[in-house]
Amino acid sequence: MAPILILCASIILLLLLITVVKLNAFISLIIATLFVGICNSMALSGIIKSITSGIGSTLGATLLILGFGVLFGSILSETGAAQKISTGLINLFGVKKIKYAMVLTGFVVGIAMFYNAGFIVLVPLVFSVAFTTKQPLVYLGIALTSALSVTHGFLPPHPGPSTIAVLFKASIGKTLLYGIIVAIPAITMAGLVFPEFIKKIKAYPPKEMFTTKHFEAADMPGFAISIFTALIPIILMGLATLSTFFLPATTEAAKILQFIGEPGIAMLFALLVAIFVLGIGRGLKMKALMESSATSLNALTTIILLIAAGGAFKQILIDSGTGDAIVAHFKGSTISPLLLGWLIATLIRIALGSATVAGLTAAGIVQPLLATMHVNPELMVLAIGAGSLMCSHVNDTGFWMFKEYFGLSVKDTFKTWT
Repeated sequence: MAPILILCASIILLLLLITVVKLNAFISLIIATLFVGICNSMALSGIIKSITSGIGSTLGATLLILGFGVLFGSILSETGAAQKISTGLINLFGVKKIKYAMVLTGFVVGIAMFYNAGFIVLVPLVFSVAFTTKQPLVYLGIALTSALSVTHGFLPPHPGPSTIAVLFKASIGKTLLYGIIVAIPAITMAGLVFPEFIKKIKAYPPKEMFTTKHFEAADMPGFAISIFTALIPIILMGLATLSTFFLPATTEAAKILQFIGEPGIAMLFALLVAIFVLGIGRGLKMKALMESSATSLNALTTIILLIAAGGAFKQILIDSGTGDAIVAHFKGSTISPLLLGWLIATLIRIALGSATVAGLTAAGIVQPLLATMHVNPELMVLAIGAGSLMCSHVNDTGFWMFKEYFGLSVKDTFKTWT
């Protein structure tokens, strides 16, 4: 069987295992990986070697980013900094421009916190803001969650863009800067323009949604230090990227900036600042902070397994010769690799629901094209990230989270969230 036909069959198998058999996505990806290797007549020992190599190379470059990232988000939440950023922006913009405050809150907090954590922390604040300002709940909710979603798909240290950047050997700093540029029009359309068309849709959130942990003003850190701490990773990675344009690589200043701007180091530095400035410096106990952080790390397990399986799938495509077959098939083609990456990610996203699985699978398929078609790797990361966010519907947990938290019908969730 031709390698490309085997690839197509493996994707169909992956879809069936996840959507029909209801098998865990990690297990399904590993089975699809084995299927590709066996059908391409790889030696059994070679298949195992490819899987372990793919997992090691992928996790080795992303684990620090993900681990420190989720801990950083947890500290921002537990110290009240995330809530302070939200309330501070609301006070800054006022009622008439409350939508802008929601978008900026989602963007700033969304960079530091994974989507699900950011959603759970911030959506209850949307409820209280809607109640006090008399603004439609869904109107404000879409403004906030659109920004959270865009940061999840486009910006490191989130799992999808971070891992895809590693697979494509893209600069994470450049991916972050380019991602911010792309995120601005995306959030403008989804978070500022689109909500104007859904003001009349009513939300009926369950009463228990209002019982989420809430901080009094005296218990929160200052607005300036909260927002500065949240932006530390962006500042450090941005400085490292900009230094390549202005400083010779051999200078000590350039070496130091490159070191502290490495994503894992930048996240560690931001985490330590958050712990000691937002936590210990305000009288919080280290033990309590670490206990809450341990809980957040538990949620990272599934993401790590998915990334590991995605790395294995990518490696088997390379070692089985499927990558070479893809390159040969599209050699001389007029289709843009960026469009192809976006389209593949979109189709897998619609079929599977998971943005992370869609992004990693699409990355494994198009990776062989990068070397031969001279594509900017950072832009390819963003193209796949955009595709992985398309058309969220009933097979996506984000769809049901939005529906249940805001008390919408399935029909209205399609009208608003999808």
